[in-house]
Amino acid sequence: MKKLLALVLVAIMALGMVQLAVAEAPIKVGVCIYKYDDNFMTLYRTELERYLKEKGCEVTVVDGKGDQNEQTNQVNAFIAEGVDVLIVNLVQSTSANAITDLAKAANIPVVYINREPSAEDMQAWEKICYVGADARQSGTMQGNLILDTPNKGDFKGDGVVDYVMIMGDPENIDAQYRTEYSIKALTDAGIKVNKLFEQRGDWAQEKGQELAATALAQFGDQIDVIFCNNDGMALGALQSIKAAGRTVGKDIYLVGVDALDEVVELVHAGEMTGTVLNDHIGQSHKAADVAIEVAGGAIPEKNYTVDYVMVK
Repeated sequence: MKKLLALVLVAIMALGMVQLAVAEAPIKVGVCIYKYDDNFMTLYRTELERYLKEKGCEVTVVDGKGDQNEQTNQVNAFIAEGVDVLIVNLVQSTSANAITDLAKAANIPVVYINREPSAEDMQAWEKICYVGADARQSGTMQGNLILDTPNKGDFKGDGVVDYVMIMGDPENIDAQYRTEYSIKALTDAGIKVNKLFEQRGDWAQEKGQELAATALAQFGDQIDVIFCNNDGMALGALQSIKAAGRTVGKDIYLVGVDALDEVVELVHAGEMTGTVLNDHIGQSHKAADVAIEVAGGAIPEKNYTVDYVMVK
């Protein structure tokens, strides 16, 4: 009888240890980034991975290389692997519904980050949500940076702000809102504007340099302001501004978004007009916290917003 009791006790203890091991198994998080060589998303993904590991999660981060098919394959691989939650920075915002369908079929919640799906796509399933910032706010702040200059952006003094717009990806809602609301801030303040040039730069520094060079060659001293949807393109634009013999703050203005360390230094040195802090730390931490909650069975809110901050 004693031997039987001892065996039962050992079995119970073993079962308890198995249950404890199961309870303590780390949350498996699959993170899909649209492409690694984006300046802002490099900061974001690095902090996201660090913070998730600090929280005890098992994390795998993959590079979509700007290819939606590649990213969809990565999502399928994560699903096959059996991750507990997905964090997805979409290559194309319009692909959200397809990604949601894959995750829903496997009952794996999705936290979308940085690139916001449409309102309609966000209603596709209760276990998806978006963590990011309201790009309308960042666009408005870009416009306000120009309004805060002594001549409100009108270097020539002719009553019109002639501007160049270097966009990110036109399909991306952030690019759309930053483009629209930066100019809306000026017109809402009663400023007359004239768009000289608008092209997509796909968030890339080299494209920002190329497009700014083209605009400066075409319109020369007529340009008062160059708006860039992100700091990467603004850094490229600054190279072309200098090459054209122009000087930011003296005969042209230049604004971006993201508040990359290099750009903040340039702003403080007077070599750029301003930028807008896209808080990668606040956003990545919120995304991680929400991912952990939904992996544990919580139903998320649809949107979690982190405020931008104007830097000048």
